This record gives sequence, structure tokens and C-alpha cells, in this order.
Amino acid sequence: MDRFYEMESFCMGTIISQKVYGENAKIAAIEVEDEMKRLERLMSFFLESSEVSKLNRAAGQYEVELSDEVLFVLNKAKYYSEICKGSFDITIAPLARLWGIFTSSEKIPLQEEINEALKLTGHNYLSINNELKTSKLEKSGQCVDLGAIAKGYAADRAIEIYKQYGVESAFVNLGGNVAVLGNKPNGDPFRVGIQNPLLQRGKCLGAVNAANKTVVTSGDYVRYFEKDNKKYHHILDPRTGYPAESSLMSTTIVSKESIAADALSTAIFILGLEDGIKLIDSQEDMEAIFITKDKEIHVTKGLKEEFTFFKTDGFTLV
Repeated sequence: MDRFYEMESFCMGTIISQKVYGENAKIAAIEVEDEMKRLERLMSFFLESSEVSKLNRAAGQYEVELSDEVLFVLNKAKYYSEICKGSFDITIAPLARLWGIFTSSEKIPLQEEINEALKLTGHNYLSINNELKTSKLEKSGQCVDLGAIAKGYAADRAIEIYKQYGVESAFVNLGGNVAVLGNKPNGDPFRVGIQNPLLQRGKCLGAVNAANKTVVTSGDYVRYFEKDNKKYHHILDPRTGYPAESSLMSTTIVSKESIAADALSTAIFILGLEDGIKLIDSQEDMEAIFITKDKEIHVTKGLKEEFTFFKTDGFTLV
């Protein structure tokens, strides 16, 4: 039997699970857990001592000196905001607060409240000075939340740590951000399940073969509330201030870089099928799976041979 080590921990607001193979499996997995906790201390929106919170507290006042890692993630976030036509934006935090997302007091805000929050949203108001290693939010009341990109960066770091310990086969899942190193020890690729967005977690309608890849999914089933028979999910459109209203129930990105997949899975969910496909086609080494509200499954060309559809009732593979 192949030597492996499994562990679960809670960090970054989610359960992180690892399965690592090889002689150094245990020490590598523990190192990854420690790294996840360190990154949370740096980048958490909810920890007052984090660098992100320091940046938020200084909004409209002064520049804040930041670590290389936080600056790297901020630069990446601005880049993805630019190529995604504003559908991805880490300055959306005032809107998320307004809706009460990931709290016990979710609500539908008044239009006037949304309009005011939209005035504080926009990646152009986030300035970065890479030479001085500083950043500033231009308007008082603005906030940065790295929740839609930090887990991707953390997954990439996990893979780097496995490699440093000579691990050649590993699987890590950060609450839907999956990254795999190599193949399974028997040579087969890892199989990553694609959630059926209409059923409870763990019920999949397909799977992707993955080796040295990341698989990241965004969907309207992760967190939502209902009022007057209408569903309000947690993926807000930075351009409107409301939950995104595209034709999609979920989007999955398959790529080599998890930070990119994390950001773009959110962006293409908001953009919708046609614009989402165009965006994915414009990127190198990036494939996607789109599940529409009409129960159609669209798989980009480069991924079709790696995707297995389980022929779930009601769904059609287009």
C-alpha cells in the first residue's frame, strides 16, 4: 500500500483537507497547515491584526506598508479586475457587509444603501506602489476583502511546499479550491468531482481528471437565503451591487495556477456563459465547465476528454 498522510484543519473560514503521499508526507502536510494559518493572519478580512485590516483602517488617510505576499495578491487582484470588465473586484466588501453575507443577519438592502456602497466599490480606487511596497485605499469607508482570491494563492503555496519536501503526489482542498500535485502513486490522474448545484454537497454530476492542476468552482448554491420565493446568493456583481444574475448555476476553472482559477471562477459566473467562454478562451492553459440554469453543461474544448459526465437526470452535456 502507498504510504500517505491525511489531515483536516479549519482555516480561512473553511475546512482544509490534504492527502499527501511519500516518505515526507506527514511533515509536508503539517507545514502546509502552518502556512495556511500564517496566510490567514496576513490576509484575513476578519482579523483586526491582519495586513488587510490595517489597509482597510487607513482607507482615505494614508499608505500602508505591506509584505511582498500581500502586495503580490493585491497586484493579481487588480489585474484580474481589469481583464474581467469589473466583474471581479476585491473592494466589494462594503456591499458584502450590507447584504450580511456569511453572517446570521442576511438581508436585502435598500436601493439607496446599495447606491452608497457602490460609491465605495472600484479597484481603481486601490493604489499600489510596488517600489515602496505600500498600498492605499483612496476613499474613506472603502474595504478590501481577499476572500475570492486568497484561497487560490494558498493552494499554490501548498503545492510549492509539497515540492520542497520532495513530495510527488498530493491532493489539497480548501473549501472548493482543489489543487493536485502529480498523479496518484499508481500513475492514474486524480479525479475531482463537479458538484451537482441542485443537490446536497458531495453529490456530483461529473468528474475531471487532473494532474498538476487546480480545479476551482464557484456556484450560487454555496451560500444563499430566500425571501418572497426568490433566491439571493452570495456572489455579488460589483457593477450592480446585487447577486449576479447570469444564466449560470456554477462555473469551474481547470488551470495550473490556483490564484487565477479562484479569481476567474467568480468572474465568469458573473459574466455569464458567452462572455465567460470568451474570457477563458483568451487565457493560456485555462479550461472551464459551465452549468446553466437550463441544466446544460458546457465544457471548453481542451477539457472535453478529461471530463466524465455521470448522466444525471435533467442535465444535458452540450
